[in-house]
Amino acid sequence: QVRLVESGGGSVQPGGSLRLSCVASGTMFAIDHMAWYRLAPGKQRELVATITRGGNTIYAEAVKGRFTISRGNNLNTVSLQMNSLKPEDTAAYYCNLGGAYGGVYWGQGTQVTVSS
Repeated sequence: QVRLVESGGGSVQPGGSLRLSCVASGTMFAIDHMAWYRLAPGKQRELVATITRGGNTIYAEAVKGRFTISRGNNLNTVSLQMNSLKPEDTAAYYCNLGGAYGGVYWGQGTQVTVSS
C-alpha cells in the first residue's frame, strides 16, 4: 500500500511564499508521475502542477511563473515551491501519485491560506 504524506501548508500574506513537500512510502513499483492538486470551497478540484518520471513539468495557467514543482533525488518525494501567493491560491493542496502500472494515490491534504 502506498502512503503519501504532505507537509508545509500554512497561512501567509499576499506576495509571500510557501513550500509544500510530499513523501511517498510503502510498496510501489515505478512511479509514472507525481502532481499537486488543489480544492477550494465552491470550486472544482484543479491540477496545479505535474512532474513526470522523465522530469517533464506541466503547470496550470494560473500558477505559471509563480510555482515550481520538483522531485527529490530518491524520486519518491515531490515539492511545490509557491511564490508570489495570491488570495485565490487559498485551498487544500493534495499530493497525487500515478503508478507506471496503474494505481492512483492521494495524500490527506494540507491547507494553504493566503490572506492579509
